[in-house]
Amino acid sequence: MNEDFNISEELKKLPASPGVYIMHGQNDEIIYIGKAIVLKNRVRQYFQSSKKKTAKILKMVSQITRFEYIITDSETEALVLECNLIKEHSPKYNTMLKDDKAYPFIRVTVEEAYPRIQFARQIKKDKSRYFGPYTSATAVKETIELLQKLFHIRSCNRKLPEQTGAERPCLNYHIHQCDAPCQGYISTEDYAKNVDKAIDFLNGHVDSVRKNIKKKMNDASENLEFEEAIKYRELLDAIEHVAQHQKITDTGSTNDRDVIACARDASDVVVQVFFVREGKMIGREHYHMQIPQDELEGDILESFIKQYYSGTPFVPSEILLGGEIEDVDGIEAWLSNKRGAKVAIKTPKKGDKEKLVELAARNAKLVLTQDKDKIKREEERTLGAMRELENYLGLKGLVRTESYDISNTSGFESVGSMVVYENGRPKKSDYRKFKIKWVQGINDYASMDEVLTRRFKRGIEGSEGFEKLPDIILMDGGRGQVNICEDVLMRLGLDIPVAGMVKDDHHRTRGLYYKNVEIPIDIHGECFKLITRIQDETHRFAIEFHKSLRGKAQTKSVLLDIPGIGDKRRRALMAGFKSMEDLKNATVEEISALPTMNMAAAKQVYDFLHENLALQNTKIKVD
Repeated sequence: MNEDFNISEELKKLPASPGVYIMHGQNDEIIYIGKAIVLKNRVRQYFQSSKKKTAKILKMVSQITRFEYIITDSETEALVLECNLIKEHSPKYNTMLKDDKAYPFIRVTVEEAYPRIQFARQIKKDKSRYFGPYTSATAVKETIELLQKLFHIRSCNRKLPEQTGAERPCLNYHIHQCDAPCQGYISTEDYAKNVDKAIDFLNGHVDSVRKNIKKKMNDASENLEFEEAIKYRELLDAIEHVAQHQKITDTGSTNDRDVIACARDASDVVVQVFFVREGKMIGREHYHMQIPQDELEGDILESFIKQYYSGTPFVPSEILLGGEIEDVDGIEAWLSNKRGAKVAIKTPKKGDKEKLVELAARNAKLVLTQDKDKIKREEERTLGAMRELENYLGLKGLVRTESYDISNTSGFESVGSMVVYENGRPKKSDYRKFKIKWVQGINDYASMDEVLTRRFKRGIEGSEGFEKLPDIILMDGGRGQVNICEDVLMRLGLDIPVAGMVKDDHHRTRGLYYKNVEIPIDIHGECFKLITRIQDETHRFAIEFHKSLRGKAQTKSVLLDIPGIGDKRRRALMAGFKSMEDLKNATVEEISALPTMNMAAAKQVYDFLHENLALQNTKIKVD
């Protein structure tokens, strides 16, 4: 589990809203995306004990380290957003459609003199108007049929007005469901009025139609015409399905856009960014900012835009904001230059774009409210732990901590590790590895002296990657390790506090050794937990480095014994196979395919490994 994410605590904060939830795995990759009518109920089910869970779900849940979610205004929006995100991220545990079938749209061919209403699976770059996407193809087809009947919209594929009068009118004209534009019986103006009514219906103004059909359903029921009543009821269901408007996919645009809104309290701001690509919302990110108390929303958004887009390579053609900013023209010009095409910044006041901005603002507010506790816990775990350490040692201003360890196996390839923490968090970019050069055999104290001397000499000389010196050094051990470090610092003329992390007989941290005194620490406190994390990380880093060197050396020593295999071919074998076992299992043809190898050399390797070398149950990493 992600130690920064307390799943049981986060489950308590889930909202009773529709939305999409996103599960993250061990490497923070997205492993599953789902939608929920009520997020609180659906997400909790994954973490409750139940015999009904499938093996797939049990395996997935065991890999979840954290989850996040996006709230929506309806179940339909959640479903469409789920589809968009799944297609974008292809999560491991989602069932993927191989044909990439899309949700249906309703297409109105407004570019034609006599427009038609059609079923569509994709938005094309034409002049037609698209509505949707919808989650039921059946409901879409029934709605199209209803609109054609109600507003006398033609269903034929004749090219009008060019083919006017070419054929007789179809059956729909004779049953009074079409006004026969194919015969010129209705003008383009009157026909356009009917199309406008249909478009008005698709925009959500369905009350009059709904009431009319409901009356027919009730009349049929009262007349005991139950089959007819059922047809009207199913038609009402189809209308309700299509009328449920959603804004997650913008059928009016195929442009890329970012939607930015914020939520704030006295000193903190969360800025939410929705990413809309080719008309579909495919993801979001949120960012924390610290602000002065009197900062205006427009100033916050302007500051965020400048910082965010200066660091991201992609700039969309449109940016929708939750508030007005002052220097719109200047920022538009800057972003247009960066994009190489026109960028428009807008603050929508009505319609779907405004609703999308409002949705971003609601998600930002949710993150701000719920992250307060997490941020507070994180500060206690990191900055709070450093303050505790300062109190124990009577020091001030501790930011950068360095810790060191030595690893070897019977004196083989002794190595040293340097691990760095800043403000209680690991700073892996500053980690360093040392191969012991001056000391032969097993001598941890002498090896530590070498590592520290080399590290701080480089620091004094300003060597790249070593120029930043620590505020405190934590040595893995008591008096002996501390004395070694203090001797090195004294020789080099450096004044840096050094403390030892003292263990008990069970190899568990029990206190700090500082200025010749052992200081007990609260084993339940954050400082104790931080010291333990630093110890474990220092050991892990040293051991991994040592294993990699040992694996290389052992592999190289085996390959040295193969007749006719020189340095170039040894390097090719080590690069071509992950382990010696993989090399042993390879065919002559696979070995010969490597650079610098040929069939004769490959057969030499193959014969040697199978006739002269016992490799039972031996796995050696080749790096």
